[in-house]
Amino acid sequence: MAYENIEAYRKYGSEPFFPHHILRQLIQVAILFAILILLSSLAPAPMPPKADPFDTPEHVKPEWYFLAAHQFLKVAEKLSFLGQWAPKVLGVLAQGLGAMVVWFLPFWDRNPERHPSKRPMAVRIGIATVFSFLAMTIWGYLS
Repeated sequence: MAYENIEAYRKYGSEPFFPHHILRQLIQVAILFAILILLSSLAPAPMPPKADPFDTPEHVKPEWYFLAAHQFLKVAEKLSFLGQWAPKVLGVLAQGLGAMVVWFLPFWDRNPERHPSKRPMAVRIGIATVFSFLAMTIWGYLS
């Protein structure tokens, strides 16, 4: 390759970024990937058995923000007398309907007043929602 100032590079002891430095870095990355591929093919990581989505162990608990939903599904297992499908379908469906009630509450409560004391329906539903979420979360943590 022809450089205009090849003497300047030799004089100050530096080399051009392109192509010398980049080629050296690409060779180092290629060697690193070759070593990683070699190690992963000679000593692969152990593979545990696949998880069964229909059989959750008893000791497994979700993070705190999913504890209420998890506990609600555990309570919905009491509906198994309706059929094998009932606990999970009704447990998930009831949670979805509850979320829809909270979502559509501003559209149903069309009171033009903004002060909470003049909006008793919205305040009661909001307090009941927060209380039930906290109760199910604490119950899920303790169970």
